[in-house]
Amino acid sequence: MAGEPVYCVCRLPYDVTRFMIECDVCKDWFHGSCVDVEESAAASIDLYHCPNCVKHHGPSVMRRRRNQSSKQQEAGAGLGGSKPVQTGSSIFIKELRSRMFPSNSADDVLLKPHGSQLTLQYLEQAGFETPILVAKKDGLGMMVPPTSFTVSDVEQYVGSERLIDVIDVPRQASVKMTLGEFVQYYNSPNHGQVMNVISLEFSNTRLSALVEPPEVVRNLSWVENYWPLDSQFPTPHVDKYCLMGVKDSYTDFHIDFGGTSVWYHVLKGEKIFYLIKPTNANLALYERWSLSSNQNEMFFGDQVDKCYRCTVKQGQTLLIPTGWIHGVLTPVDCIAFGGNFLHNLNIGMQLRVSEMEKRLKTADLFSFPNFETLLWYTGRSLLETFRELRARGNQPPAYLTQGAKALNSTLRSWMRKEVLGDHEPDIPDDINYGQLTKDLAKEIRIAE
Repeated sequence: MAGEPVYCVCRLPYDVTRFMIECDVCKDWFHGSCVDVEESAAASIDLYHCPNCVKHHGPSVMRRRRNQSSKQQEAGAGLGGSKPVQTGSSIFIKELRSRMFPSNSADDVLLKPHGSQLTLQYLEQAGFETPILVAKKDGLGMMVPPTSFTVSDVEQYVGSERLIDVIDVPRQASVKMTLGEFVQYYNSPNHGQVMNVISLEFSNTRLSALVEPPEVVRNLSWVENYWPLDSQFPTPHVDKYCLMGVKDSYTDFHIDFGGTSVWYHVLKGEKIFYLIKPTNANLALYERWSLSSNQNEMFFGDQVDKCYRCTVKQGQTLLIPTGWIHGVLTPVDCIAFGGNFLHNLNIGMQLRVSEMEKRLKTADLFSFPNFETLLWYTGRSLLETFRELRARGNQPPAYLTQGAKALNSTLRSWMRKEVLGDHEPDIPDDINYGQLTKDLAKEIRIAE
């Protein structure tokens, strides 16, 4: 196939049936059989160096088990000592399926309104601090394809040649495939490796015409409401994703980028979410876990007091608020639609997650696109909102005043002389940032 990416010393395309390992130096992928690395041994490698990089960077670095000396490690390896269960492995999935969460039922935290009840006014009154599960899409103002829609239809509407990121679940690593290759894999009777697609954004394809997020999401979304059509920056498209996973796919615990909230609708199949509240203690534990060298040997749900198991069945819709830490198991082949959105109800937590991403050195590829630019547009829009409310003699809601205060503090921190050069390229040309932050601070003081 013309233009198909090739890998390894053999320079062949990706083959889902063969184990591959990524070099931590050059970032190329190699077939284990080509570089003499057994799949069972890969979990013991902390930093893999391919044959070319070994010449300049030395041999691969092996992972050292905690509380073990080098001699103990050698002895354990030689005697076939037990190895930690790796996230995404078949043993991990089997154990996860059998886990019970008797005292942490998701019903303890879920809101379950009817679709017609889920409005902006409802969330302003009830708050958007806990996940929301809607049993039927009726009344949500959402559009999705019929349940007869298949992954082959996704291919038809998006295009066979679209290059996509696919998660190789047992290795919890991303590989590149064309959509056509993935659909062929998905439709095959014997899947072999477990593969999962969670980041196919399709706003600029024909599939976009068949999907609309819930109306409440569109009413809340900063991009939908504050991003100008004539912006000099490209519009961030993060509100329409197609998720396609085969049985036993698993996405490890994470917080959605930029502190976004997320909506999921299961079109076919089922998803199981493992949900953790974003308390101060849990966020600190999550950050520590994210930085640990043996992260893929620890089920994060065991690190916290409460992990809630929430099953989302076919036809149901789940909304997860800002900051909630969650992992996702796909117990049967599944097609789902979803998207991410920033909004006014949780501004402080959104900014807190963004700061955490900086400390974790999250790559730009996994960050909210044009995040800082969107915050400037939001600041300008909130200033207009505060002025309009004051002109009518109305007081802004407390959550909006608190959120605007947190936002303005962040915007002003980017204006400090020593860091302005890093942030100025993301400020729209038609925004006078000094005047904006000054005027917004004035409106906040009046509102308080």
